[in-house]
Amino acid sequence: MFVTTGFFSNKTFLPAPKGIASYVGQRKKSFNLRSGLYMSASNRHFFVGGNWKCNGNKKSIRELVELVNAIHVERNSGIEVVCAPPFPYLDFVRSLLKKEFGVAAQNCWITGSGAYTGEVSTDMLLDVGVDWVILGHSERRHLPELQETDETIAQKTKRALDSGLGVILCIGELLQEREEGKTLDVCKRQLSAVAKVVTDWRKVVVAYEPVWAIGTGKVATPEQAQEVHNSVRQWFRESIAPQVADTLRIIYGGSVNGQNCERLAGQKDIDGFLVGGASLKPEFANIVLSHRLSPESV
Repeated sequence: MFVTTGFFSNKTFLPAPKGIASYVGQRKKSFNLRSGLYMSASNRHFFVGGNWKCNGNKKSIRELVELVNAIHVERNSGIEVVCAPPFPYLDFVRSLLKKEFGVAAQNCWITGSGAYTGEVSTDMLLDVGVDWVILGHSERRHLPELQETDETIAQKTKRALDSGLGVILCIGELLQEREEGKTLDVCKRQLSAVAKVVTDWRKVVVAYEPVWAIGTGKVATPEQAQEVHNSVRQWFRESIAPQVADTLRIIYGGSVNGQNCERLAGQKDIDGFLVGGASLKPEFANIVLSHRLSPESV
């Protein structure tokens, strides 16, 4: 056994391959896995993104990549895995991560290169092998130091898509908004801003993240999450196009972990997860494989 440093401080894990195999193996014993493709409804490929946020150093990130690389995802399995490290480590992670796994940035600049001190353009991201970018995350929307607006997020989304990047577009309500019954109004407002400038949704994954559940240990019940996902899909059907609604992947985020992922993954309109804290731990393997482990999906 070894003790890691950085964001794994004070946590002891098994070496990557053995640790992952043991963790997933224990979960597999309870379920009869399907053969063939593991896809959500309507053959939408299951998507799992790990948002590492502002965590790690070179040593601990190398160890984390080893953990991710030890996850066995069969070719043509219908499972897509994407890791989102901090900006300084994008190139480093791309050089170590399995080629079949994608790399995402956690933000991008609203336009091209130029006199924008401290910003990172989409062309720069593409140059170091980035495939995706996370936009609209609640921490970008609501942290007092950032306060990104719906319109800013929409323009960033357009820029990223026009550049050839895929976008993980985050939406979700605050606790007060949920208590006031405004969940769907908030989600529709956030989506409508993007719909004004984006017409091609093929490279967009929508991540519903109730803000009250992010990093709090609270999580929407599978039924609550399914209700919102279904309503979001219906909005796309009525406001954009039925084909977009049928093919768009809508994933869930908000304190997803190795214990709750299986029931969430079994919901008809949940097409994967955007994972925060649990993406830094061995249980990320169980989350990646949760759709084929889910009792509802076998």
